[in-house]
Amino acid sequence: MKESGRKQGAMSPCAACKLLRRRCAQDCVFAPYFPADEPQKFASVHKVFGASNVNKMLQELPEHQRSDAVSSMVYEANARVRDPVYGCVGAISSLQQQIDALQTQLAIAQAEVVHMRMGQFSTSSATSNAATATTCSPDQKSTAPNHSHHHNHQTTKSFFTMDMVVDQANMGESLWSC
Repeated sequence: MKESGRKQGAMSPCAACKLLRRRCAQDCVFAPYFPADEPQKFASVHKVFGASNVNKMLQELPEHQRSDAVSSMVYEANARVRDPVYGCVGAISSLQQQIDALQTQLAIAQAEVVHMRMGQFSTSSATSNAATATTCSPDQKSTAPNHSHHHNHQTTKSFFTMDMVVDQANMGESLWSC
């Protein structure tokens, strides 16, 4: 059973103390966050931040925030090892570029849907007008254009109330950036 990074009964050092080759004290600040069975976790943090700096950061934080701080340091350290120049900012930038590309694809697909619906609307409208013109009597034809125009207006109104939803809040400047 583990208790704060060490086996109960035996005094095996935490990953930090093992890497630093020092005795792991009972009140070791690293022990709860860098258990002996996860040596790579501390190794990457130590490589990027240094043991002394990590120790200072953990000492300055209240205990309930230390676990989150260690998680952040481990994430940043692993990102720095993969990308020494940009670290996690490079990963964030890459993800933002993917979001921009997907938003562009979505906007294109939505425009194609609108274009297709407009084509369907104009085809059905032309068919409707032709049917009205062929079924009217000569004295009804004088009133047919007004009725037809009114009918088209209603159809146009219903077309634009269709279920097309565009999230304009997410289509900001980043969608059009180069």
